[in-house]
Amino acid sequence: MTNTVDCDIRQSLDRISSQMRRDYSESLRELNLYVGQENLLYRLWLGDGVTQMQLCEHLKCEPPTVTNMVKSLEQNGFLYRKRDQDDARVMRIFLTDKGKEVERPVDIKWKQQQEKLLHSILPEERLLLRRLLKQMESNLLK
Repeated sequence: MTNTVDCDIRQSLDRISSQMRRDYSESLRELNLYVGQENLLYRLWLGDGVTQMQLCEHLKCEPPTVTNMVKSLEQNGFLYRKRDQDDARVMRIFLTDKGKEVERPVDIKWKQQQEKLLHSILPEERLLLRRLLKQMESNLLK
């Protein structure tokens, strides 16, 4: 029986993850963004003027991935790059007005996705779910 339950849990997590990504991706496309780009923007909303290496560390991505995201976001007018005043080899990333203005719509879409996911789950059930998911996450990091 445990094996069936374990398989059901894994399959449910896979389906939830896939559906959430599809839904969130569609919703971000309305803002001319792709999944992952909002995480890069989120870091800049905390404070822009960071280097691409700092973005790599924040996103836990390889430099070519971040470079491609930055290029795409720059082409779409969300951010711009500027050489560091003290070290001309370093490029710093800054938000444009468009990049700043998209923060609220992204936040709204995130909250809508979260509400959809957690609809009809009671607060005490959410606490248990959070504890179990954190344990699973910890298990994967071992």
